[in-house]
Amino acid sequence: MSARHEDGQPAIDTARQVLAGLIVAGVREIVLSPGSRSAPLAYAAAEAEATGVLRIHVRIDERSAGFLALGLSQGSQTPVALIATSGTAIGELLPAIMEANHTATPLLVLSADRPDELLGTGASQSTDQKQLFGTHVRTVLNVPAGADPSQALTEALSALAGSATRPGGPVQLNLQFRDPLTPGPTDTVANQRWTELDAALWQQSAQPVNWSVPEGLEERRTVVVAGHDTGGEAQAFAQQLGLPLFAEPSSNARFSAHAIGHYRPLLAVGAAQIERVVLFGRPTLSRPVGRLLADPAVTTAIWQPTPVSWYEPGRRRERIISTPTELLSFAGKAPEHWLRSWQELDAQALAVCEELYGSEQLTGPSVAQTVWSTVNGPLLLGSSNIIRDFDLCAAPAAAASGQVFANRGLAGIDGTISTGLGLALATGKPTVSIMGDITFLHDASAMLWTPGEPAPDLDVVVYNDGGGAIFSTLEHGQVAESGRYGQAVERLFATPQNVQLQPLAIAYGWDYQQASTQAELRQVLRAPKPGKLRLIEITADRSTLREMNLELISRIAELRWPAGA
Repeated sequence: MSARHEDGQPAIDTARQVLAGLIVAGVREIVLSPGSRSAPLAYAAAEAEATGVLRIHVRIDERSAGFLALGLSQGSQTPVALIATSGTAIGELLPAIMEANHTATPLLVLSADRPDELLGTGASQSTDQKQLFGTHVRTVLNVPAGADPSQALTEALSALAGSATRPGGPVQLNLQFRDPLTPGPTDTVANQRWTELDAALWQQSAQPVNWSVPEGLEERRTVVVAGHDTGGEAQAFAQQLGLPLFAEPSSNARFSAHAIGHYRPLLAVGAAQIERVVLFGRPTLSRPVGRLLADPAVTTAIWQPTPVSWYEPGRRRERIISTPTELLSFAGKAPEHWLRSWQELDAQALAVCEELYGSEQLTGPSVAQTVWSTVNGPLLLGSSNIIRDFDLCAAPAAAASGQVFANRGLAGIDGTISTGLGLALATGKPTVSIMGDITFLHDASAMLWTPGEPAPDLDVVVYNDGGGAIFSTLEHGQVAESGRYGQAVERLFATPQNVQLQPLAIAYGWDYQQASTQAELRQVLRAPKPGKLRLIEITADRSTLREMNLELISRIAELRWPAGA
C-alpha cells in the first residue's frame, strides 16, 4: 500500500527527512517510547542507528523518557530528541519539559499526531496536542500530514539553540502522519541513505571569561553567590578578587579556599557585614541567601552575559551586568581580613557540625560528607532534604573534580532515577545519584531496563527515613509540634511509607547493598560491583531531624564575628 499522490509524501519519508536533518545538525541521541502513530519515526530511527549515526534509548513510560532525555542532554551538552505517540503519551512528557524550560535544556519533542481530518471526530488517541506544553516550550511547529518539514525543522533547531536575545530550551515539532505508518515492502533496516549524511557536531559552548583585575579597584565587603549550574566562572571571579564564595553544591563552583562551606547558617553571624553581592546562576536552596539578596541595605548584581530562562526580565532587583569590566568594578577587591574572617567562621562551624554529626551513625549531613568526599564522577543530587544536607555539610574541595547535577529548574522530585540514568548514558562514566525515599519511590518504575539495551553504570543511593523529612525542618514542623492538627502533618506532608526496597531491586534486576555506617558507605561506593545498575539503601530515623537541625543553626548563630576584622 502506498500513499495517494494528493496526500503528499509518505509518512516514512517525512520521518526520514526530519531525523536526517537532526543528525546533520549534531543530534545523536533519541529517546523513544513505543506507539503506533509514531511508527514512521521509530522505523527511520532504527535505520539510522543501524549505520551508527544515531543512538536510540527505549523507555516504555513517557514520563521516564522525558527525564532520561533531560539527563542525556545535560550530560552531553547537546540537544536530545524525544519520540512519542499521540494522546496521553505526549502529556506524560510535560514534567520533564517544564524542568527543561527553566534550565534551558534543549529537548526536542517529536510528537506524532493524527492528520487534521481525524481530529475532533472521536478517532482513537486523537486530541489537540499542538499547544499542550504552553509557555514551557520556546516554540511549537506543526507539520501537516504529507507536507515538507524542512522549514519547520530549521526553525526548531534555531529555537533549541537560542539566540542573543532568547535562551535555548525545549521545542515541540508536531508531526501529523497519515497511513501507511510502516516502511515500504522493499525497505530494510540497512537503508544506506544514512551513510551519505554529512553529520556535524552541535555548536560548541562559549569559552570561559578571563577575569583580568585592573589596577585601582575600590575595596568592598562583597560576597559571591554561586547558584545552580554556574560552573567554575564564579569560583574564578571570587579567587581573582579575594572574595568569599557561597556556592550551592550543584553550582559546580564549590571548591578552593574561597568557598565557605557553611555559608547558609553563617549568614546569621555575618550578613550585617556584607555590602555587596555578586550573583552567578540561580540561587535555589537557601532562605538566608534569599533574604540577603532581598535586603535593601545590600547592593546586588547578577552576572548575565547571555539570556537566562529562570526568571523574567524586570522581576528581580539585581543590577544586570554583562561585561567583565563592569562586574569587576562593581564588586571591588576584598579588604584585608575579609576572606579570612569568613574562613575562620567556617572552621568554627565545621567543628560544630563534626560534634553533632561526626559519629559513624549515618545521618543526612554525614551521608552528604561521605558521598561528597568519596565520589569523583558525575553526581546527581535529589531535591528536597538531601541536597540541603550537601549544601550544609559538604566540605568544599581544594580543586574542581566530578560534575554535580540536580533538577533545580523547578526543584521537583520527579524523574530523578531517570535523570541519573540519562547522565550515566551521556557521560559513559560511573555515576552516583542520591535521593530520599519518597523521591526514589516517585520514579521507581524507571528501574525497569529493557533486555538488550546497554545498561549505564549507575548507583542509586536511597536515604530511607520512611517519609518526607524536609517538612519537619520547615514551618510545618512547628505546626506538628504544637499538636493543633493532630497527625495531619505526618499523614499529609511526611507521607510515611514502609516499602521493602531490596525485593523491589531484585524484581527489577538491580544489585542491592546496604550501608549503616560512614565506613560501610565509603567501602560500598569504592568497591567493584558485579553489575552496572545498583541500589544502595541507607536506613535512618527522621524523628530527631528537626531538633538536630535547630540545634545546629542556633549553635552556629552563637558564633561571633572575628575581633578586629
